[in-house]
Amino acid sequence: MPKTKFQDFIFTFIMVIVMVYAMVCYNTALNTGGLTNTTFIIALKELPIMGVIAFLLEFFLIGNLSKKIAFKLVDPTKENPIITSVITSSIIVCFMCPIMSFIGTTLFGFNGIENLFVNWIKAAVLNFPMALCWQIFYAGPLVRFIFRLIFKEK
Repeated sequence: MPKTKFQDFIFTFIMVIVMVYAMVCYNTALNTGGLTNTTFIIALKELPIMGVIAFLLEFFLIGNLSKKIAFKLVDPTKENPIITSVITSSIIVCFMCPIMSFIGTTLFGFNGIENLFVNWIKAAVLNFPMALCWQIFYAGPLVRFIFRLIFKEK
């Protein structure tokens, strides 16, 4: 999809907003006992903090690492682009979910160092299925659609 560093920057920026906002809404709903109108407002307040962290991780570290691993599994020049996207997205989620769950647990769910590991594992286990499904079925297709609208090929 992105062909230049600028396009990669824009794609990552849009993806981070869509993924982080959804995951913060999800975690807020879990922590408050359900989804309410307030959930979306609370998530907007956390989005700048978690969004910056996720963007820096994805753009400078996880994105490149995930592509290297994915391209060892599939050849993007020979494989169906959908398969390549699903594999790359899945690998990104495998890295980002535990890392962002740890950061979220540390920043927003910290209730003592003795509970940090257990709370982190709990958050990662609850977040992983949501993050994977949201990425593959909703965020990925939506962001690729938006990206194609912005960068129409001639």
